[in-house]
Amino acid sequence: MTDTIDQLARLGHAPHAQAARQQRAKAITATQACEDLLLAPALPGGLALAERLSVAQAVAAASGVATLAHHYGARLAGLPAPAADARWQAITHFTQLLATQPAAADRAALLALPQAGLATPDVVLLAQLIGFVAYQARLVAGVAALAALGPAGTAATAVAPTTPDAPFVHPANLPPPGEPLRLAGYTSETLDWKAWLPVVDPATASAEQNAVLDASHPKARTSDFYLVLAHQPRVLAERSEAFNAIMYAPGGLPRAEREVATTVVSRINGCVYCASVHAQRFEQLAKRNDVIAQIFTDPDSAGTNARERALAQASAALTRAPGAFGPQHLAPLRAAGLSDLEILDTVHAAALFAWANRLMLNLGEAVYP
Repeated sequence: MTDTIDQLARLGHAPHAQAARQQRAKAITATQACEDLLLAPALPGGLALAERLSVAQAVAAASGVATLAHHYGARLAGLPAPAADARWQAITHFTQLLATQPAAADRAALLALPQAGLATPDVVLLAQLIGFVAYQARLVAGVAALAALGPAGTAATAVAPTTPDAPFVHPANLPPPGEPLRLAGYTSETLDWKAWLPVVDPATASAEQNAVLDASHPKARTSDFYLVLAHQPRVLAERSEAFNAIMYAPGGLPRAEREVATTVVSRINGCVYCASVHAQRFEQLAKRNDVIAQIFTDPDSAGTNARERALAQASAALTRAPGAFGPQHLAPLRAAGLSDLEILDTVHAAALFAWANRLMLNLGEAVYP
């Protein structure tokens, strides 16, 4: 199947990358469905297509992925430019902050949107769109890097890490897995999350909203996160499809290692809530927390072995500068023995949390017990 990622990453001459992607057909379908929905010409609501495409182009450009910015710029051609009023200024300010400094796009930046006239469902749609394009930009960059890396067995020189290895952490100096680990302002304990916008009331929700809440999570009806995203039930449903297709796909990169990548991304982006959830999941799967302690302390040097270090450093590079991401960032993964599918799974997981972190950081805040 040909989709936006395939076209922009120029996979026509990279059968090894195409073959890996075809093993993740559900992720291909879900990612394209998200783009098609978020940028549908007739999507109901108060954000016009030209506004949504302008936001998408701005996020892609801020990410440094020129091919994706051009993709959205081409779709903008001929459409009327958004009016340069206070409403649009609030949208562009929030977009730029969220695209480049997700931890800085705080409650004040969010609440400036309804103050400028956006209805709550439109604010949620805007946040989802920005998060999606941040994910999509990193996916384009990562898949293009895999294509440029060449198939397994070809010459690929691993780049030496630019940071020293993390110091060994003796298990005796850590709490046992399953007990809270607290380091550098991060924790593996269970946190709550509180939305900054009005949430959907399940008692008065529409049939579509109730259906997506039932399908999303067993505790969705009592979770502010799902209840605020339910203002856009179709977008929530498509996002859930993409999330599940990436994090729970069978085979490929082991689940615990996907959690390493997502915890690294969350630590770099400053998302305490996501870092706590995925640190806890790693501990449950791997029955250890040494690499989590390293990630919380310094994600750039984290890793208890060469494979984990390669995972952490590739995830960090893709998070910080997708426009500069290339095969040199994936070569250490290949050298550590990862297959093309495992490398693709690493890219998918790291890219996905560019989206997940932005929602958690900018629609609400973590609440400690």
